[in-house]
Amino acid sequence: MTPRFDAVVVGAGLAGLAATFALARQGAKVALVDRRPFVGGRAYSYPHPVVGEVVDSQHVMVGCCTALRRLCADAGVADRIKWYDAYTFLEPGGRRTVLKPSGLPSPGHNSLSFLAAPMLSVADKVAVARALLPFLRGYPATDEESVAQWLERMRLPMGAVRHFLYPVIVSALNDVPERCSIKYAGQVFHETFLKSAEGGRFGIPTLPLSEFYGVVADDAMKHGASVWESFAVRSVVPSTEGGWVVAGDREELWAETVVLAVPFDQVAPVLEPEVFGRALPLGLEPLVQSPITSIHLWYDRDVVGMDHAALLDTTIEWMFCKSRIRGWEASRGSYVELTISASHAQLRMSAEEIFKAALAEFEGFFPEARGAVLRKHLVLKEAKATFSVVPGLDRFRPAQKTAVPGLVLAGDWTRTGWPSTMEGAVRSGFLAAEAVTGQRVLPDDLPAAGLMKVLAR
Repeated sequence: MTPRFDAVVVGAGLAGLAATFALARQGAKVALVDRRPFVGGRAYSYPHPVVGEVVDSQHVMVGCCTALRRLCADAGVADRIKWYDAYTFLEPGGRRTVLKPSGLPSPGHNSLSFLAAPMLSVADKVAVARALLPFLRGYPATDEESVAQWLERMRLPMGAVRHFLYPVIVSALNDVPERCSIKYAGQVFHETFLKSAEGGRFGIPTLPLSEFYGVVADDAMKHGASVWESFAVRSVVPSTEGGWVVAGDREELWAETVVLAVPFDQVAPVLEPEVFGRALPLGLEPLVQSPITSIHLWYDRDVVGMDHAALLDTTIEWMFCKSRIRGWEASRGSYVELTISASHAQLRMSAEEIFKAALAEFEGFFPEARGAVLRKHLVLKEAKATFSVVPGLDRFRPAQKTAVPGLVLAGDWTRTGWPSTMEGAVRSGFLAAEAVTGQRVLPDDLPAAGLMKVLAR
């Protein structure tokens, strides 16, 4: 007999987890299915068979991520997030800039450390302040202008772009300035650097990601949800008796409502063309994907002496010392992950070429690594890591509630008001649950602080 549910959520990434979590807590009989044998979607971890280590791609959250923070708090995993108030920028040769709050009211909470920043000249600092001034009240309502066009219009000195604006934008939006809208870059600056000190804090899970987000799935199951892993969905079709049939390789499920919480390129393959056309009348052609490449290094000892840093004037955007973040004993050695955002060039390179280039750059920042034993290394390419917030994309991002009764969409690519982030994914899941039950789930945005209470719109 076909199992029957109030809702079947297809996709156990953060969007699907959030939708399942919210629906289960509202009393719905819900099933969460995913083709993989673990949850988390793109925020996942797994035991790598070659290196014999649990690996994942580094994801961080910031204080303004109210939906993600609510999900973690309600699921009981918030205490496994390590929070930081300071951003460290390193230049080749070791010169260090630390941006951190000073206690002044927002938007000036970072101003003292910014004024003292050695990575920027006086002219650079004046230019950055001038560039961020329009974002005090918010960010553009439309997404037609690209970051590249904005940079050209602002005529900023190269130091301001190279040592602050470009690293922040590329690491946050994961694409080159030509393929990013200034609306979403402005949102990053407004929410994380201007609106409040709390909004700019950033947190890193201290557990491997599938283990971390597995706690969310466990909580949903405690509230009656069922999780079906290794369930590859072949089709989602209307049932002759009403509702929907979700067909897997070995089993079928019936649901009154289906929440399709998969990446945008996986929507059309499981829907009939007529259903797809009604649900997404504008299509999905304008959505494009951007890669992230990560280089994983295991040493016999700590070679960096810090938890994380943004690396300037190099291919690598960020260094994360995951062994420090996760509290490893010194006897286990050190585990470092390097990330390259918008790594289009690396997709055409071999893993060995990427490794050698990254290692040479890394040792330029952390020369102690040259004398340490590199026990293992691994290069991971995520060709479809995020979607790009290309100019003009907003009108193509669909709402969670579609014109097809009983068919709801979720995913960071849907209309969330956020770029491709964990926060955007969780928001979409909460909005999908609201579309199913009509009950409010999404929390309020983080309020402005200090003078921003008056300045922010």
